Amino acid sequence: MTKAPVGPESQRLHERAATVIPGGVNSNIRLAAPSVVFDRASGATLWDVDGRDYVDYVLGQGPQFLGHANPAVTDAVATACRDGMLFGATHRLEIEAAERVLAALKWPERIRFGATGTEAVQAALRLARAVTGRRKFVRFNGHYHGWLDNVLIGPDQPGPRPASDGQVADYLGDSYLLEWNDADALAALLAEHGDQICAVIMEPVMVNTGGIEPRPGYLQRVRELCDQHRVILIFDEVITGFRLALGGAVEAYGVVPDLAIYGKAIGGGWPVSAVAGRADLMEWFGTGRVNHSGTFNGSVMAVAAVIATMRELADDPPYQRVTAYGNDLMKGLAAVAERYGVPLHLHGPPSAFFASLGPADPVDNLAGLQRLDLDGYAALTTRLVGHGLWVMRRGIWFVSAAHGEAELATTLQRFEAALAEGGS
Repeated sequence: MTKAPVGPESQRLHERAATVIPGGVNSNIRLAAPSVVFDRASGATLWDVDGRDYVDYVLGQGPQFLGHANPAVTDAVATACRDGMLFGATHRLEIEAAERVLAALKWPERIRFGATGTEAVQAALRLARAVTGRRKFVRFNGHYHGWLDNVLIGPDQPGPRPASDGQVADYLGDSYLLEWNDADALAALLAEHGDQICAVIMEPVMVNTGGIEPRPGYLQRVRELCDQHRVILIFDEVITGFRLALGGAVEAYGVVPDLAIYGKAIGGGWPVSAVAGRADLMEWFGTGRVNHSGTFNGSVMAVAAVIATMRELADDPPYQRVTAYGNDLMKGLAAVAERYGVPLHLHGPPSAFFASLGPADPVDNLAGLQRLDLDGYAALTTRLVGHGLWVMRRGIWFVSAAHGEAELATTLQRFEAALAEGGS
């Protein structure tokens, strides 16, 4: 395989795309990626329009937890939508999907389906404001809750700053921004402003930026503080849900929120999201007091994908395999990097770990992450892509149930070939 990260047909099609699609992509997250144009995918492998294959650790930004084109999911969607796709009313598969998700998660009593994690976040925050009669919420530096004006923030400090031209900066005034993993800071904020705060929202594992796990006891302390101040605790499990465990981070860490947001892995790659939680809260949607709407919510295709995914995850749980693979991969990558004198830093849960360059010091918040050489790692990923490893510049490596021994061996061979070019 050539070392060039982008083949000639990919380059030609990307240039063509840029004449009709701004930047040649339909999501700004993709602007930083090499301009590879893909043709097809199966399992843990991608093929581009130049015929090159890649071991995939992006997985569509995480949703493909079962692997690409999983037959159970694709067959279920194809079969279900032959009888219709949208009815403007409840379809029987919506009910089954809801029952299966609640049974898998165990803790919530009600669920509402949506199309994207971004809008599910907004539904949860609206619900929290309505129930508590309070406006402000607490969020954490480095956590991602979608691209809308009231939640998208840039890296500037102190306080929330807009991340985009055209973003209404005033909307960010509805949130307090804290460093994650600091329970004392949250306690102090709630002691002073708790009567203004409707919710605390967080990724229970800071996967989106850095793969950072909670300190021992941190989630438990946050739960206690929210109870003390009658603040609604919202877990954004768009990434961690059905990836860390069948019950997501709630199962993995034993802390139960009031509301949680799910997406990505819930539908085996199909665009679907959900808000789940306590019945006394969720029924504010059911009575109509809180508006949650969407033409495509609970579409036949989406809920068919959810049912198939829940069945696959329950009938043949992949979690031990995925954990073992992720651990073996991290060990293998570290060993290769050591041989070539590359200071590779790896941390985080095995199913979604984080790679950077720098010393092997513990990282438990965004400030610690920013002390690592993130730019140096981002430059390295260009070579990795050229050698057939599809990875993100921002460091997250997603592992799927479709990754196995062959993919592990190929990954380590290609990683070594990339490092053998020299530099970092």
